[in-house]
Amino acid sequence: MMGRKRDPNTLYCFSPPVMAATFIIEVSLAVYTLWRYKMARTAQLAVLVFAMLATFQLAEFMVCRGPVAGTLQWSRLGYGAIALLPPLGLHLLVTITGQRRRALLASAYTAAAAFVAYFLLAPGAVNGHVCLGNYVIFEVAKNSGALFGAYYYGLLAAALWLGWRALKGAPAPKRRAIKGLLFGYLAFIVPVVCVNLLSPNTMRGIPSIMCGFAVLLALALAFEVLPGTVAKR
Repeated sequence: MMGRKRDPNTLYCFSPPVMAATFIIEVSLAVYTLWRYKMARTAQLAVLVFAMLATFQLAEFMVCRGPVAGTLQWSRLGYGAIALLPPLGLHLLVTITGQRRRALLASAYTAAAAFVAYFLLAPGAVNGHVCLGNYVIFEVAKNSGALFGAYYYGLLAAALWLGWRALKGAPAPKRRAIKGLLFGYLAFIVPVVCVNLLSPNTMRGIPSIMCGFAVLLALALAFEVLPGTVAKR
C-alpha cells in the first residue's frame, strides 16, 4: 500500500506543516544543546534523541510532500530512526540516575541494531504508506509490527519503572531531571493511548502519532533534564 491523500495545508495535529515545524524545533534543540552545554554523556544522548526524532519528522514530511519516487526510502529511514529511540532513552535514564545496567543496555542496543538493519535493508520490511490529513500510516512486513511493538513498549516500560524507583532518595537536581524525563515519556504515551481509545482506527498510525507528541519529550529534555545534570559552557 502506497499513496497520498492530500488535504489542504490546514494545521491538523500532525499535518505536513506541523511535521516541518516539529522538525525545526527538534533540530533547534539539538543545536542549542551543542552550543549551550558541555558534551557530557547526558548531553550527547539528548542530542541523539533530538536527532532521531527530527529524522522521523523529516521522513514523514518527505513521504507526504517529497518526490514520490523516494518515499519508500524515507519510510525505511524513519523506521530506522525510531528504532533507536528506546535504547537511547533508557541509556539517558541510566546515566542520569547513575545506575549500572550494562546487560540491559547491551540487550537494548543489540535489538535496536537488528531492527535498524532490518528496516533499512530487508526487502519488504517497509512496503508502503498512506499520508492522511493528520498522520502517516506505514505498512511493515507481516508479524514484524507486533515484534517491534513489544520491543518498543517493553523498553519504554523498563525506563518508566527504573525512573520511578530511582526517584526515592535522589538529590533535588537529579530528582528534577528524573521527573522531567518521566514526564516527557508520559507526555507522549498517555495522549497516544487516549487517541487510540477514542478512535481505534488510529492504531495503524501509532508511530506517526507517537512521534508527533514526542516533541513534548524533546522539550522536557531540553528544559528540565539538561539544566540540572549537565554543566554549561
